[in-house]
Amino acid sequence: MRGLSTKKLSAVGALALTLALAACGDDGNGDSEGGDAAAGTSTLPAGSDRVSLDPAEFTTEITNRFWPMKPGSRWVYRETDGDTVQRVVVTVTDRTKRIANGVTARVVHDVVSEDGEPVEVTDDWYAQDADGNVWYLGEATTEYENGKPASTEGSFEAGVDGAEAGVIMPADPQPGVAYRQEFYEGEAEDFAKVLALDQQVTVPFGSFDGVLQTEDTNPLADPPQVEHKFFAPGTGPVKVIGVSGGGGQEVLVSYTKG
Repeated sequence: MRGLSTKKLSAVGALALTLALAACGDDGNGDSEGGDAAAGTSTLPAGSDRVSLDPAEFTTEITNRFWPMKPGSRWVYRETDGDTVQRVVVTVTDRTKRIANGVTARVVHDVVSEDGEPVEVTDDWYAQDADGNVWYLGEATTEYENGKPASTEGSFEAGVDGAEAGVIMPADPQPGVAYRQEFYEGEAEDFAKVLALDQQVTVPFGSFDGVLQTEDTNPLADPPQVEHKFFAPGTGPVKVIGVSGGGGQEVLVSYTKG
């Protein structure tokens, strides 16, 4: 994972949001010594913790205010990095997928293109738990070279080959809260931390107040990649800035609500 489209500059019971990292036995950046972490307890997932998810506690109707995913919603972004300019189109489909861990997820289609040619095409899988946390359950991704499929590296599915689900957007984010976004050892190990809830952001699509800012880290990149992402209430992702390991940015150009 991820940029605003949940991927790109490098390439989202009662589940409380008081991630006391000590309760996880982890610093939020690596493996913890705990075993299974059950959804509906006192922590968000961290490190390589296994999670036990009850499919009955999940829905494909994703209403989290910082990233609502109603079918038909469509975000268009402009991504720039040096002289490279790419177009990113993210569309919430009406399709669902039953994940190997038993949870049924919403399919979100993500297309990155450059000069009209595909660079990467991905189906991301999300579901919302009963508390309003949005979980990321994997992706099927294909990278293209010269308009032809070249690699599916980075694809994973929670419950397959040791891969675990993560949280892409907490129900009630508060500054300092940290959480794993995904875990597939050696392939996808991103994590995030909430920095602020009161940012102001202006992008081509418009200006926003009360914006959530997170710091997202991909420790597998060389050097590790850190991005700051911005999510506007009622709209979702609006901007991402590369902080280290890459200096590009991605901004929202248009948004259509489903």
